[in-house]
Amino acid sequence: MDNFREFQVGPDPFGRTWQVKFLWQQTAISIRHSDSVDVKFVVSDGQITEEKVIALMHPMLLDLCRRTGRGLSDALCMKLAGLHLKQMIETGEDMEKTLVTLSARDMDGANTALGT
Repeated sequence: MDNFREFQVGPDPFGRTWQVKFLWQQTAISIRHSDSVDVKFVVSDGQITEEKVIALMHPMLLDLCRRTGRGLSDALCMKLAGLHLKQMIETGEDMEKTLVTLSARDMDGANTALGT
């Protein structure tokens, strides 16, 4: 994917294609008292529209950046969250949740999909 602000994903396990649009990202300490970056998207299949927030834990982000030599940036956070959301839609995993906090393994998976 080249554009992480607006993209299509599919098919999901039910054959649907979803339109994904980035809304915002912010440090979650200000809204949830969480040491994370929250990245919010809206997803729609044309009939269903939902908001999804992907939470990237700050200590795990720092560890990932240290291990990979990447700089921590807004763009990196948006890309990691967008790639995880893509995987969620394609597999149906965690789609019932509005807020999904990535594990270290999830973050590594998104980073691998991004390319090192």
